[in-house]
Amino acid sequence: MTTFDFGNGPVPAHNHPNGGGWVADTATVAKTAYVGPDAKVYGDAQVYGNAKVYGNAWVYGDAQVYGNAQVYGNAVVYGNAWVLANAQVFDNARVYGDAQVYGNAWVFANAQVFDNAWVYGDTWVSGKAWVYGNARVFGKAQVYGKARVYGNAQVYGDTWVSGNAHVSDNAEVAEEDVFIEMNGKRYKLVEVE
Repeated sequence: MTTFDFGNGPVPAHNHPNGGGWVADTATVAKTAYVGPDAKVYGDAQVYGNAKVYGNAWVYGDAQVYGNAQVYGNAVVYGNAWVLANAQVFDNARVYGDAQVYGNAWVFANAQVFDNAWVYGDTWVSGKAWVYGNARVFGKAQVYGKARVYGNAQVYGDTWVSGNAHVSDNAEVAEEDVFIEMNGKRYKLVEVE
């Protein structure tokens, strides 16, 4: 029996035939999926379809990565999180809890999406931004910098939320709104004609 230590002691594992990365025998990885030589999939995680996990990425717990989704760099997807369709999670990003990232969404840099948050559409979450709680970020929205979107907040359309801005509770930020924070005060940028 072959074993590998994913960090909590050796467990039965094998190298994935498509890429050579380590997969715990408890995880499910389709033959069509790719697990790169330095990537790791363990716990009860599932990777299927044409999904790719590579670089130093880790997928574990009950997380699912499928469709054409990609998890790479030093990214980590865990808990009950789902990354699917054409979504990408990369750099040092974290997706966990019951979070879902799908569509063409990108989560990257040091961003985190967690709890029951959903990030989808053509959205980008980057920098040190966090999206959490029951928040929804979708459309072509971008959340970056040290921004926080949480509670039941929704950010969508062509909106940008950046800096140290916080969008929380039941707030909706839509269409082409841009919020920034300077000197501890939050400002909505307004186009003047």
